[in-house]
Amino acid sequence: MRNKHRSQEHEEIIRTYADAVYRLAYSYSRNRADADDIFQEVFFRYLKKQPEFENTEHAKAWFLRVTANCAKSFLTSAWKRHTQSLEQDMIFEQPEENHLDEALRQLPMKYREVIHLYYYEGYQTDEIAKILRRKPSTVRTQLTRAREYLAKILKEEN
Repeated sequence: MRNKHRSQEHEEIIRTYADAVYRLAYSYSRNRADADDIFQEVFFRYLKKQPEFENTEHAKAWFLRVTANCAKSFLTSAWKRHTQSLEQDMIFEQPEENHLDEALRQLPMKYREVIHLYYYEGYQTDEIAKILRRKPSTVRTQLTRAREYLAKILKEEN
């Protein structure tokens, strides 16, 4: 009976954090197949390690930190460097979303990740610094530069 209860806990946690993990994995990889691989690796690590969380914010931060680490490892792996994606980009319902997604693709990774955590996940700069293990001043600088770079890209495309 205890295993069944633990299994239900795992399922609930996976359901709770699946969207945030997938969004961040996609923001790194920019394609669904790689985001799926990263997603699976994150939850495999969760099930293998079975960490105890203090609260929901601690859990979400853990999942996002592990996602960022898995994505960076995946994208710099020798296997990934020697493969070519056959998958089409994600297509959004609103044309503006496709335009923004294309602009986000052009950002360097260090800017894309802070933009994602700030705007899509709702974290403040101090929280992002903890998740990415950077200084808060570095995150603020990267966020400012990311906004400037994104504005420049969007202006050039219009």
